[in-house]
Amino acid sequence: MAIDPASLDAPFAALAAFDWGGDATTLAPIDAAVVAAHADAGLRADLEKRLAAVLGSQASRAAKQYACRKLSLIGSAGSVPALAALLGDKELSHMARFALERYAAPEATEALRKALGGVEGDLTIGMLSSLAAKRDAASIPAIATLVTGDSAVAAAAAEALGLLASPEAAVVLAGVTTSGAAAEAVVDARLACAEAMVKAGRKADARAIYEALSKAVGDAPTTHRGRAVRMACQRGLFAAMEG
Repeated sequence: MAIDPASLDAPFAALAAFDWGGDATTLAPIDAAVVAAHADAGLRADLEKRLAAVLGSQASRAAKQYACRKLSLIGSAGSVPALAALLGDKELSHMARFALERYAAPEATEALRKALGGVEGDLTIGMLSSLAAKRDAASIPAIATLVTGDSAVAAAAAEALGLLASPEAAVVLAGVTTSGAAAEAVVDARLACAEAMVKAGRKADARAIYEALSKAVGDAPTTHRGRAVRMACQRGLFAAMEG
């Protein structure tokens, strides 16, 4: 059944005034329209425009989170600017990232990459997570600048490089000197890169990583962590020798 966009005027007026504890049933027509929009390009464009407008308004956090969720389902490059504007907002950044992660449009990835350099702390960690989830190899140089020091951000940057698991990421990780939790994250990331290389047939490169890590922990590591790394390296070397 086709949905007349004019019938959504009242539900969107309700969304503009919506807040936690309000009557969510008033938004049901929007929910139904989002479902219908998958088969109706005109309706989809209308909804995207309306939802993006909510993000730029004085609507409540609840209303904007709702809009982000719906845009994650039907949004396109057209709603990237509205979502990108929220990436620095501590209360809304995670929902904006959730939507942008689902967009195939390169503009979405570019927005996340750009935001990485303008946020701090937990928001930086969130941006790293999103860029890794999108497998954005172009973000490796920016991520590389964050893999220093004993901090949660450094550990998250190392983890992101491990998820990207590209030869370029492996090169960055090989040159990192850090300590604490960040150092452990770097080792784990290097193991992830080596495993990816084995799967991709780059077995010589994988062996080089395993051998370097094995040498670093020594022949008889005294900690549980060290023994686990050495065992992972031995398994990896065996896999890299096969075939």
